[in-house]
Amino acid sequence: MQVIINIIKLNAQGFLAGAITTMEVALLGTIFGSVIGLLIGVVKTIPVKKTDFIVKRVLFNIINTLLTIYIEVFRGTPMIIQAVVIFYGVAEWFGIHMDFLFAGIFIVSINTGAYMSEIVRGGINSIDKGQFEAAHAIGMSHGQTMFNIILPQTIKNILPATSNEFVINIKDTAVLNVIGLSELFFKTKGIYGKNYLYYQTALISCAIYFVLTFATTRILRLIEKKLKGSDSYTVLGSKAKRLEDMNTGGIK
Repeated sequence: MQVIINIIKLNAQGFLAGAITTMEVALLGTIFGSVIGLLIGVVKTIPVKKTDFIVKRVLFNIINTLLTIYIEVFRGTPMIIQAVVIFYGVAEWFGIHMDFLFAGIFIVSINTGAYMSEIVRGGINSIDKGQFEAAHAIGMSHGQTMFNIILPQTIKNILPATSNEFVINIKDTAVLNVIGLSELFFKTKGIYGKNYLYYQTALISCAIYFVLTFATTRILRLIEKKLKGSDSYTVLGSKAKRLEDMNTGGIK
């Protein structure tokens, strides 16, 4: 136990810096990835009819094909491989040497975007089709329907899944050590590379990851509960409300 305490005392700053970088990459990557997922989810649900102009149909077929390829590739390959290919591939092919932090956020964002696009698409499809029909019946365009009626409900419905993606990203940032990002696992490797106390140092890192994910999960659940609102409410004009008013003499 004393060994672990000594490791913490000597390397507290390194552990803290790694934890901050981990949370920064996970948070920004989840936010940007969610935006990407929302945009793709909206695009993939745009209706294309046989009566539309052929240019529109061809254009949307090409876009949907490209988006499908992006989603399948990034969902079907490990993030660690994506990190290596993107970071070193961009440097070799385009001569662009990305900053480690920017590269980490970029990689997590596009990886998360692929998963979030399917989550958003499922959230949109879960909305009652009658709401689309009612909006179109009063003259609203597809864009107006999505942004004013469908997406607010979708975002609320997919919040648990988005929260889960954030927690996953906190842990998955560990793979970014392959490109040299100084996140928590990278710092951990540096510390046990100096003191040769592999088990004890890794145990400290494990505890930090647990604290980060556990605290994040609890905070996000409180936010979900707040957005959900109270379960004890009465819909105005409902049958239950009218019966209650009759029993209490509210209706004459």
